[in-house]
Amino acid sequence: MTKTLKYIVQKEGKHYVSQCLNVDVSSFGNNVQEAIDNLNEALQLYFEDKEALFTITNIEETLIGETRIHV
Repeated sequence: MTKTLKYIVQKEGKHYVSQCLNVDVSSFGNNVQEAIDNLNEALQLYFEDKEALFTITNIEETLIGETRIHV
């Protein structure tokens, strides 16, 4: 079975952090591609538990924004 999952990658310090938006799985790497590859590996391990397939959130559309607040 093939599932399409959405993810984001953001730079945190000297690493890139990849986070799946459909399930609570994330990883990191020294560059963007390594972060994505590591996320794919983490997702493979996560879905070895077939019950995890029932935790997938269906995301129709993804928007990323930025806002400023005074703290």
